[in-house]
Amino acid sequence: MLSFERYRTEIVTQSELLASAIADRDLSAPVPSCPGWTVNQLVRHLGGGQRWAAEVVRTRASAPPSDAHFRELSGYVDEDPAELASWLVEGADELADALREAGPDAQMWAPLPVDRPALFFARRFTHETVVHRADGTLPLGVEFTVSTDVGLDTLAEWMELEALPIMFEFKPEKRELLAPGRTIHLHATDAPAEWVVDLTGELIVCREGHEKCSVAMRGPLVDLLLVLYGRRDVSAVEVLGDAELLDYWLKRVTFG
Repeated sequence: MLSFERYRTEIVTQSELLASAIADRDLSAPVPSCPGWTVNQLVRHLGGGQRWAAEVVRTRASAPPSDAHFRELSGYVDEDPAELASWLVEGADELADALREAGPDAQMWAPLPVDRPALFFARRFTHETVVHRADGTLPLGVEFTVSTDVGLDTLAEWMELEALPIMFEFKPEKRELLAPGRTIHLHATDAPAEWVVDLTGELIVCREGHEKCSVAMRGPLVDLLLVLYGRRDVSAVEVLGDAELLDYWLKRVTFG
């Protein structure tokens, strides 16, 4: 996990990188990883989500405010790229400022049972912004990269949230993943990181380490991140072992 201050900084940094990428582009390009959205609408979703989180943090909300403004996006077409880029960064600044004023231990509503919801929102929206930056830049032909520590933490949070028992309440069909002999090894070839996803028990267990598994997926950190988040096809990485199990798992883990 990164520091609270680093998360605050990264929310703005990642938003600035996306803003720079879209500032002089045609934003009507479709976003394959978010079907039905254009880059214009993707940016509106991200910026609206950041403002929504800022409201939760700033008001110490006891219940979630409406999120309709960043879910219904059909009206956002043909916006000026430079103006939209500035609007995006303003929302990131607003969230970072709200988090600074609240501090990491402030209490408020959160969508999951967490001890430190302000820290949760800081971390979650760092990674939300990282992944949506990929959504927004890849259709424009802009290379997507991320620093190793941020990329590792983005994957680590994915693992932690996917393994939460409460996720079975949101998606009961995920229990179909659990069966004897189902283990998955993930290996970043350009970073000191390996994980095991253990589906053999009554719960999903994700742990760091190197173990012999039913199937292994290995490749550069960015490719692993994008494959896990459903932003890149599994052909971007090397698969060793039970490819059908890996495909079955990837189709049923859709967090993020």
